[in-house]
Amino acid sequence: MTGTGHDPLIRLADELSHLGRRLEAVGRELHRVGDDRAVATLERPADAARAGTADAGTTDAATTRAETPEPKAPRVEKAEVEAPRVQPPPGRPPVQRQPVPPQPVPPQPIPPQPVRPPFQTGSMPPPPPPHPGHGWGPPPQWTPPPPRRSLFDRLSQDGAGSKLLAWVGGAVTLLGVVMLLVLAVQRGYLGPLPRVLGGAALGGVLVGVGLWLHRTPAGRTGAFALAATGIAVLYLDVVAATSIYSYLPEGGGLAAGLVIAAGGLLLAAKWDSPVLAIGVVAACAVCAPILTAGFTPLLVGFLLVLKTAATPVHLKRAWPWLAVTAGVPPLVATVLVIGRTDQHVLAAIALLAAVVGVAGAVLTARVRPDDLTALALAVGSPVPALLTVSVLDRHLGAAVAGAVALVLLALWAVGRRSLPRAFTAGIGAVGVFAAFQATAVALDGGTRAAVVLLEALVLAVSAKLLASRGPLIGSAAFAAVGTLLTLAHAVPPELLLDEPRRAATVGFLVSGVLTALVLGVLAVVLPWVASGLGVLGRHPLPWVVAGVVLLYAAAGVVLCGALLVSQDVTGFVFGHSVVTVSWTVAALFLLVKGIDRRAVRVAGLVLVGAAVAKLLLFDLAALDGIARVLAFIGAGLVLLTAGTRYAKLVATRRISADS
Repeated sequence: MTGTGHDPLIRLADELSHLGRRLEAVGRELHRVGDDRAVATLERPADAARAGTADAGTTDAATTRAETPEPKAPRVEKAEVEAPRVQPPPGRPPVQRQPVPPQPVPPQPIPPQPVRPPFQTGSMPPPPPPHPGHGWGPPPQWTPPPPRRSLFDRLSQDGAGSKLLAWVGGAVTLLGVVMLLVLAVQRGYLGPLPRVLGGAALGGVLVGVGLWLHRTPAGRTGAFALAATGIAVLYLDVVAATSIYSYLPEGGGLAAGLVIAAGGLLLAAKWDSPVLAIGVVAACAVCAPILTAGFTPLLVGFLLVLKTAATPVHLKRAWPWLAVTAGVPPLVATVLVIGRTDQHVLAAIALLAAVVGVAGAVLTARVRPDDLTALALAVGSPVPALLTVSVLDRHLGAAVAGAVALVLLALWAVGRRSLPRAFTAGIGAVGVFAAFQATAVALDGGTRAAVVLLEALVLAVSAKLLASRGPLIGSAAFAAVGTLLTLAHAVPPELLLDEPRRAATVGFLVSGVLTALVLGVLAVVLPWVASGLGVLGRHPLPWVVAGVVLLYAAAGVVLCGALLVSQDVTGFVFGHSVVTVSWTVAALFLLVKGIDRRAVRVAGLVLVGAAVAKLLLFDLAALDGIARVLAFIGAGLVLLTAGTRYAKLVATRRISADS
């Protein structure tokens, strides 16, 4: 039996076994390189340091496995596999080939590998450990928010009782001082001068003790309460000296109150205590009506003093609740004063409150554009002045509303680029409403309709010049109201449809002509501006409405003008004849101009249909005699001319296009 080493199949099996072991070693090396990169990318330096000790055992175990010789593949005996011998060519002795033993593979050290959890075949491998610097990996664990503290927990914490007692004590002390001042007047205790001096002394002592306690952190809670109480006592003492005892004139009392309030609020700003500032303003605003015997113009003045003193502190410290606490009381007091004082005084107070409130809102908006308090005060401050218009004399109320409109619209025009958009939109809307209110109060009848339409036209032109949609919205609102007023008063439908049964005044007809003329111009300008600003799309409804309004306005101009010439049936029928002919002329103009513009061409064809419909439905029944004949002949000739001219233009364009 020949040795197994001479069999080529056995040699091939040995070579394949050797190649398999080399590929396995290469695979382990590639795994090592890939794992080193993953570990260097994902592991933190601190984690790598901690993992060094744990990987040592794994490395030793892997090295021991590598040094252990792998069992060789069993030899395939000749008896098991018979292969045909290759016969050497004749004349040449056979070559004896010695078997080449397989070279042993040197042991390769296996680097430490991270331990991976086993996973099922066909499933995705588990995600790598998260790393805070890469933004991927499993999301962080959700931590439930801490439970909200109840009122009992807040009251039971250290120091809560002292704060509550300090502020409650200050409020009770202040009420006691107010009651003492009132009771002293009713019962005649002491004299007026000792009462005023005693109140001033008490307020000064409270403020001094508060300043002394504020030197140490342990006494600052009491210092805030004492200082707030002392400043409020001083302010209310000035109110009493002005309104009850008349020791100070109204101007002097307001000036003294401004000094005291400004000093107290500046102290709150220095101590960085919004609670102190709000406490001072709230205490003075609540207790002042008791000393002024109700809501009076003087009370509004003292509340405006608080508002004026609080504005710089709010601008510097951004305390929105201070702005609300100081801004709302004068507005409420202004409303409650309505009907309790002279009209001119009420108008002055209302305007002053509006100006002070809007000025503070403008300053706040410039310093902090995102402060919603500024927008609320800007919109709310003019409201009391606009409410007083209903109880004032007609001309005085119109003057108040006009002044508010002038101020707000001027601010809107000047501050469009420097103030926030929402702020300017708010004051602009209130200004437009004030302008409408001034118009509605000052005028009536047809004149009111004409002025409202004129205001709408001015707003539309402003929207075009400023490229802003805000004035366009106001223009549309004014146009709607002005159209309704025109239909109700200036140019009613019965004026156009019925024969005149009573003579109209010259003033009424002149007002109708002017109103209808402004309405017609507005019906053209408003859609044009809206289209230029991209508001109107391709929907035909707005254009149809504008066309109907334009036709009505044109009919109103012609009919009112004809009735001015002759206020009888002759003027009526002549006017309608002119209206029919004018519609056909306008249709011819639109068709000629719209040869290259489809929208204008369609409008001309629609107007032709409207003129024919008027001829058949109205003129045929309403007109009589020569007026009916003139209407039909005139309209027919115009339509014939329009058809001939339009057909010639179309044919000429077609020939030019073909050539």
